[in-house]
Amino acid sequence: MKERTVPALRLTVINDVPPKNDGDYVLYWMTSARRLQWNFSLQRAVEWAVMLKKPLVILEALRCDYQWASDRLHAFIIQGMQVNAAVCAEHGVTYLPYIESQVGAGRGLLSVLAKEACVVVGDDFPAFFLRRMMSAAAAQVSCRFEIVDGNGLLPLRASDKASPSAYVFRRWLQKQLSSHLDDFPQPFPLKKLPRLAQPRLPSAWGKRWQAASDLSGTATSLRALPIDHSVLIAALPGGTVAAQAQMKTFINQRLTRYDEDRNVVDNPAASGLSPWLHMGHLSVHEVCAQVLKREHWSPEKLAAKATGLREGWWGLSSAAEAFLDELITWREVGYHYCHHRPAHDTYDDLPTWAQQSLELHAADPRAYVYSLAQFTTAQTHDPLWNAAQRELVQTGMMHNYLRMLWGKKIIEWTRHPREAFAIMTELNNRFAIDGRDPNSSSGISWCFGRFDRPWMTRPIFGKIRYMTSASTMNKIKLKNYLHRYGHDAKISGVQGQLDLRP
Repeated sequence: MKERTVPALRLTVINDVPPKNDGDYVLYWMTSARRLQWNFSLQRAVEWAVMLKKPLVILEALRCDYQWASDRLHAFIIQGMQVNAAVCAEHGVTYLPYIESQVGAGRGLLSVLAKEACVVVGDDFPAFFLRRMMSAAAAQVSCRFEIVDGNGLLPLRASDKASPSAYVFRRWLQKQLSSHLDDFPQPFPLKKLPRLAQPRLPSAWGKRWQAASDLSGTATSLRALPIDHSVLIAALPGGTVAAQAQMKTFINQRLTRYDEDRNVVDNPAASGLSPWLHMGHLSVHEVCAQVLKREHWSPEKLAAKATGLREGWWGLSSAAEAFLDELITWREVGYHYCHHRPAHDTYDDLPTWAQQSLELHAADPRAYVYSLAQFTTAQTHDPLWNAAQRELVQTGMMHNYLRMLWGKKIIEWTRHPREAFAIMTELNNRFAIDGRDPNSSSGISWCFGRFDRPWMTRPIFGKIRYMTSASTMNKIKLKNYLHRYGHDAKISGVQGQLDLRP
């Protein structure tokens, strides 16, 4: 794979004006691609710095009023900032880590920094509040302002509509992707930077706004911030170093059995990479490149025809094919869907057939109905569902197969599918480190019929696919899992709420 300049298809120009040649630096505003490796946005900022012969300034800010802000999410992000600070210091790059101490404290920071910049480069991300934030930022940036899409192997602007299913998307992806496999980001763009004098920063930096002095991401360091302290810090460390360690462990130890054991819960072969992919600490391009390298892959192994089948197109082992289908097809179908459907995270955006079927059965009797508080604290009659919820609360993650069952049961145990959609969104996005993501939207909405097809009609579900705990218990070995997260397990993911043991 060649290292090239950032493809034009990945660039969106927010302010289409020439760069200010008399500016003091190029500013990279890091918001979703929170890493210094395999990062198209950083690469674009470095390209501008080299072209203009200006130093680079990287701003990585963390606001405190985003929805579901908590110790868990803040800590994971801040631990990544600590890694970025160390790397930038080693390479003489000006890095500004800013952690907002109170709501609104960071307002105006971007405007002040951008005023002295030649060009501002930001990240393009199709979910949560980040696109709206980029649009709003246009009014604060008077110089050239670009955002860069590094979300997946296929640029978001390569598609012209959302796909109705993974099969349709996969077949189209197979027709398009080969022309983009040479356009991977540079592994470490900072190597391209010339050594220049440190830039002169606005006087307000260091006075009104200051670099965060504590990037440990501990509960003690977060105590004074106006965020949710009841969602405790998970054991998973944030940052690129931890992400790459997880990737290497997966590729070296579990990839070969991924196709057979990815749904195994007690000894899973899943990658476990989603928290770092979501937070931008790891690039999907790097993961793909490492898998292809291990498989000794070359472009001539690609199938000549796009069939839409899950295996055979890459010309890899069945395990690697299965993993890349999850990493690329299933991940990117959600990203492209979110790109084209701004209301993707709402009940009203579900497929028409699914909404009609669910509404037709909305008044069907429920054997059990639980509140948000009961779901949150795992107070249902179902030991397996409770265990899955406890895993989510305690670790910030949930096994993917169980997450599907978890969502289906919420539909079954709420008064109305709209309420189920809201509860599922709240629980996932509050506790999951990989929540608030296009894949969160895909996973939640899949439970309600998106990317799926109508099935036989059942009470409550209508034509939506149905799942049971009993069938799951028959398919998957869960003895150790239930012991770990069962009713006698000590749960430490939430503080100041009900005891999570029934």
